[in-house]
Amino acid sequence: MLNIHPTTAKEPLTVLDRTDARILLALDDDPQATVVALAERLTLARNTVQSRIRRMEADGVLAPVSVRARHAAAGYPVLAFLTLAIDQADAERTLADIAEVPEVCEAHAITGDGDLLVRVIARDTPDLHRITLELLRCHGVARSSTAIAMVESIPFRMAPALRRTL
Repeated sequence: MLNIHPTTAKEPLTVLDRTDARILLALDDDPQATVVALAERLTLARNTVQSRIRRMEADGVLAPVSVRARHAAAGYPVLAFLTLAIDQADAERTLADIAEVPEVCEAHAITGDGDLLVRVIARDTPDLHRITLELLRCHGVARSSTAIAMVESIPFRMAPALRRTL
């Protein structure tokens, strides 16, 4: 199994508690809410809300705002998942090369037939073919297998799991 430390995302230093979950769910309901509005709505001190949000940002709990953008709206309607087999002896360099491909949204070290599961977006299937070839040219990538997402049946979500914290 591939054993690589994340290169771009930080591991959260703390586990979210009930107050953190309440703040995040309130931000889901109103992403543009001010700290003062959140504090009033949640009956918390403004400083509590502000310090919690800052801590979650600093700890890497909160993803960058650009992650919220829908790929189709950005001109990339095709979503695919590539399983890559790589030479694990130089995995750090391989991941660095893969990260240079702009259409790569995320990559996870996995168990099973491959080593990495890579989420990519493309303008159309010929563009996906180009991206796949670009990934195959990355240092250490031996082969790939592609699954194209046909429809998003359940969008990525965290709210149901956060509600269990309440």
